[in-house]
Amino acid sequence: MSAGKRIRQLQRYRTIASAFARNGLGYVFHEMGLTEKFPFIRSEELGERIRLLLEELGPTFIKLGQIASTRPDLIPPSILSELERLQDNVPAFSYREASRIIEQELGEPIENLFLQFSETPLAAASIGQVYRAVLKDGTAVAVKVQRPDIQALIETDLDILTDWARLAENRLEWARNYRLRDIVDELGKALRAELDYMTEARNAERFAHQCKTWKHVRVPTVYWDYCTRRVLTMGYIEGIKLSDQEQLDRAGLDRRLLAERFAATIFHQVLVEGFFHGDPHPGNVLALQDGSLVLLDFGMVGRLTPEMKKHFASFVIALQNQSSKGVIRAISNMGVVPEDMNKELLYADVDEMREKYYKVPLNQVSLGEAVQDLFSVAFRHRIRIPTELTLLGKSLLTMEGVVSALDPTFSVFDVAEPFGKKLFLERLSPIQMLKTWMEDVPEYMDLLREVPLGLKQLSSLMRKGQVRVEVEVPQLEALMKKMDRISNRLSFSIVLLSLSIVMVGLIIGAALSDSQTFIWRIPVIEIGFVIALLLFMWLIFAIFRSGRF
Repeated sequence: MSAGKRIRQLQRYRTIASAFARNGLGYVFHEMGLTEKFPFIRSEELGERIRLLLEELGPTFIKLGQIASTRPDLIPPSILSELERLQDNVPAFSYREASRIIEQELGEPIENLFLQFSETPLAAASIGQVYRAVLKDGTAVAVKVQRPDIQALIETDLDILTDWARLAENRLEWARNYRLRDIVDELGKALRAELDYMTEARNAERFAHQCKTWKHVRVPTVYWDYCTRRVLTMGYIEGIKLSDQEQLDRAGLDRRLLAERFAATIFHQVLVEGFFHGDPHPGNVLALQDGSLVLLDFGMVGRLTPEMKKHFASFVIALQNQSSKGVIRAISNMGVVPEDMNKELLYADVDEMREKYYKVPLNQVSLGEAVQDLFSVAFRHRIRIPTELTLLGKSLLTMEGVVSALDPTFSVFDVAEPFGKKLFLERLSPIQMLKTWMEDVPEYMDLLREVPLGLKQLSSLMRKGQVRVEVEVPQLEALMKKMDRISNRLSFSIVLLSLSIVMVGLIIGAALSDSQTFIWRIPVIEIGFVIALLLFMWLIFAIFRSGRF
């Protein structure tokens, strides 16, 4: 690590440690053994304190908190509810800084690039801020500019978080159970993806391609000549945010129609395209005068493979059919199940969740809430759910909140049902089954080709005596104890039988010689008879006491 980077990290450590102390979270440093480095570290609700801490620490931690709020399978509900309230309460950076970054990225003075460029930002967020501008040909655009030095700050913070995760796994059992380093790596990957505006531009174009057949959904045009990793230029569209219900009513827009179109758009993205908006809150969706919708901000997106879509559909179907086994099967297929999971407790939690939706009409069921309940069960049993599925749950919950605000009587299941039926029928379609089988044929062929080689290697190892066979049997220790007791009783019986044979031989010998049997003046036969009798009685007693005869 370079000296400059090390100095930045130490300075940032000091800032973070002070923030922990001010928010009453100094015990975290103590638990991880950091108080020795920071001796100045010194109960309101924990979730609220964490939220205040993240907001104080700035862009990196705010964004990480927002991303973490999409992981109910990893974060306790009490903390999750506070993370969802995280706001980008960060001051706007100056126009001079913004123009410098634009000129540095695009390679020309700002007046040569734009006919007009507003010096006041339309919005400021944790990673960047948006300006309104006009291209030389008169096209109105929105220009997103990344914050100065945000990349270095985020990398420093992620290095610190990685160090913390390593320390926590070494000292805290819960950190090891939840593989904290993997979580930090996952969140860091998502955050780094949002730093690359070229990725967001590609996401926008993919959504635009999706919406070509949808007349009521629009996506702003991307102007690639004005895009880099730190600058994003897209068409500017004037509209009404779905959260501004008064303005929607003044414009004479049908709120129920908007709710139906918005829900249909999200379900189409999820269940048909497998590529969906990861943050469809009302500020990212605009309504136009003709009732069309405009989607904005594509930094956070989700992807579902056909396999993931199948597991999600299986979960919904199992929940609808009140099948606990079906729900557990879906959970197991969706995530990574720990080997030491208590299946009885899992069944109990799933039954409790199922009872919540027992005989409840579908139009009264919140699909987003059902998915969140699923992830809460996963959290309690340390089942790791893929990021894409947890982001799906967050998106559905957000979408349902927007739809309910537009029209409280609207049911998303009325919109979801046709998509669900289509997905279910696709799974049963012979053509789809044949297609899936044909896709798997090359893997089966590869497996068959590898069989002779594998057998040859196994045969070679067996000839060399290098094959080890490990057998794991549940309750093996108890079984071995029983086997020990059985073998001990058999040995005891054999010894008793041998002693009896010897005694019989002595008795017969004494009878034939008409003499008494003494060894060193000790009556061997009498003593042996008494010992054999006692041993025989003890053996009979042990057999009766075991209850197995």
